[in-house]
Amino acid sequence: MARAARVKSDSNIYHIMIRGINRQLIAEDEEDNQKLKEILSQCKEICGYELYGYCFLGNHMHLLMKEGKETLEQIFKRIGSRYVYYFNQKYKRVGHLFQDRFKSEPINDDGYLLTVLAYIHNNPVKAGLSKSAAEYRWSSYKEYVESRSLIDVEFIMGMMTQGQFIELHKVETPDGVLDIGKDNFKITDEEAKQKIKEVCGVDAREIDGVDIAERNLSIKKLRENGLSIRQISRITGISKGIIEKI
Repeated sequence: MARAARVKSDSNIYHIMIRGINRQLIAEDEEDNQKLKEILSQCKEICGYELYGYCFLGNHMHLLMKEGKETLEQIFKRIGSRYVYYFNQKYKRVGHLFQDRFKSEPINDDGYLLTVLAYIHNNPVKAGLSKSAAEYRWSSYKEYVESRSLIDVEFIMGMMTQGQFIELHKVETPDGVLDIGKDNFKITDEEAKQKIKEVCGVDAREIDGVDIAERNLSIKKLRENGLSIRQISRITGISKGIIEKI
């Protein structure tokens, strides 16, 4: 079946969501998140886009941007090729990292633009990663209230005061904003147990009893398949500290 054509924005502004293939984490640590920012900055200079918001969430990220001299497809080809090369080199892996097609929605009015920006910044709160948008490190929220490094803040701040910006993030975001949807990336324990059987060839509680080298390799494979450190520890009985070292 042919893919549906991407809906174009009259304003050239889009809300973008990019996710890891097969629930793969796209950022494992602070260095990876910092590398994403660095590449977005590099490609911003090349592609001429304006960036109004971002949030990195481990296995997916949200961006709010305006096309410049290159199309979205060209932009994300550049971003993807640079980041995947870095990620695969660092973690000694091969193959795709991102799902083959990023999601996008057009932003055609200022009201919805602000709604989406607040939604992006509040994503870590919704996911239980922070208590407030202001506390989360890997989003553009602080660039609007402290110091700018990557974001084009003038466009948004030309619509409101800083106080109004802060208040905007205290209002619950309505349904309908582009999200990771029902096929989200939170793997249940039952799904994780099945994944362990598929990837490792043994039941979850048997992993700790195999050869150490084989155990370590199995844990690395499980992390690549989207299982969190806490979940692997909970299901296999292997301590969180050991998994973190692996």
